[in-house]
Amino acid sequence: MSPSAVENPTTEWTPSSWRSKPIKQCPEYPDINALRKATGELSRLPPIVHPHEINRLKQNLRDVARGEAFLLQGGDCAELFDYCRQDAIESKIKLLLQMSLVLIWGADKRVVRIGRMAGQYAKPRSSPTEIVEGKEVPSFRGDILNGYHIEDRELDPQRLVKAYNHSAATLNYIRAAIAAGIADLHRPLNWSLGHVKEPHLKAKYTEAVNFLQDMIHFMHTIGADRNSKLDTIDLYTSHEGLLLEYEESLTRLLETPQPALSENARGSASNGTSETRKQYYDTSAHFIWIGDRTRQIDGAHVEFFRGIANPIGIKVGPTTPVSDLLELLRTLNPDREEGKITLITRYGASKVRELLPAHIRAVEGSEYKRCVIWQCDPMHGNTRSTGTGFKTRRFGDIFSELQETLQIHKEEGSYLGGVHLELTGDAVTECLGGSEGLDEDDLSTNYTSFCDPRLNEKQALELTFLIADHYRKQRELC
Repeated sequence: MSPSAVENPTTEWTPSSWRSKPIKQCPEYPDINALRKATGELSRLPPIVHPHEINRLKQNLRDVARGEAFLLQGGDCAELFDYCRQDAIESKIKLLLQMSLVLIWGADKRVVRIGRMAGQYAKPRSSPTEIVEGKEVPSFRGDILNGYHIEDRELDPQRLVKAYNHSAATLNYIRAAIAAGIADLHRPLNWSLGHVKEPHLKAKYTEAVNFLQDMIHFMHTIGADRNSKLDTIDLYTSHEGLLLEYEESLTRLLETPQPALSENARGSASNGTSETRKQYYDTSAHFIWIGDRTRQIDGAHVEFFRGIANPIGIKVGPTTPVSDLLELLRTLNPDREEGKITLITRYGASKVRELLPAHIRAVEGSEYKRCVIWQCDPMHGNTRSTGTGFKTRRFGDIFSELQETLQIHKEEGSYLGGVHLELTGDAVTECLGGSEGLDEDDLSTNYTSFCDPRLNEKQALELTFLIADHYRKQRELC
């Protein structure tokens, strides 16, 4: 939380003050005593992430806000407990690593990586019930609340504890895999481009791959690859902070060193000594965001988020008024901390040109100029259903929204600092198009998502090449 919120008791914020506010997407558990037992158990368990890691991410995000780094955030729409497996975890780490290398090649900037992993178990729903096999049953709201199969649709508070255990186990293996060298640049990566049929695109991708492989080979030749930093990466975790019972139970008042002062505040520093401060950290993840359905300024989610020290994301869509955007920033980041807030825009390919410029002008024309991170989520505004009932997205729409967003930021003189994607390292067939040319008949081949469609490995990497190509062209024009 901001220093003033800790030191000024008149703000009256506590980890439970959200309970006095109206709330959306709140599960109504039938057994309150069982809920209290589960949250009591959570409150006694150790943090999943450490505040020092959260502060390190904040330092990195400050660089993104200043235009000195790029934020890559990606992972499953809705994690399942079943994804807590070695193969599933490793495939996402490797994909994010590959994507970040392409972005480094294209943008010539350091890449900050955040996975939608180790906690993305809850999903907001538009209706509390749905029809399955001709029966009306409670909607599947993510493994943290209920199960996908009909017999598991009743809300179970003990799933909160299961979510903690699966999050901790996933993050434990992420750390172990990175420590064991899964991110080691000396290891070969899968750069197969056999699926790319269009010669012009294949030539572009091949140029990038050859450059990266030549760079790694050259570093090995001159001995520069012996730096320990080449065999490890920072990979942070994130999820939507939807279930406040869970988030509150994992929020801790902890003392940590004060982060380095921003450029604007350095002049007021009295001396160079390091200070510590007690702040509230939501230790369920390094980064959490407020969804499009729960960003009401007078609502419970904004009340909870305004008091935590974590970096925060806000989903911004077609229903976000310009005035709300500034009020959210003033509520959640009153001290204008650089990189504290990431605005995750998600309009849909057909609406981004109409809506994004006004949001950019409002923020960049206010006291929050250069304080926020602009991040594009080209997935959520482009979801559609096929005649056969598959929920899908077209690769062309995803790329179109991203391309339009890049162009608008260039026109407005702002910096698109990141991309937010739903993806998997598995060979799923959930999004249409891409160089593979997936069509509606292909969706049933390997459609495994229990919620929204994800880019597969090839589609995600292709989208990254397209982003990198945009930044390379910009650099060539400078």
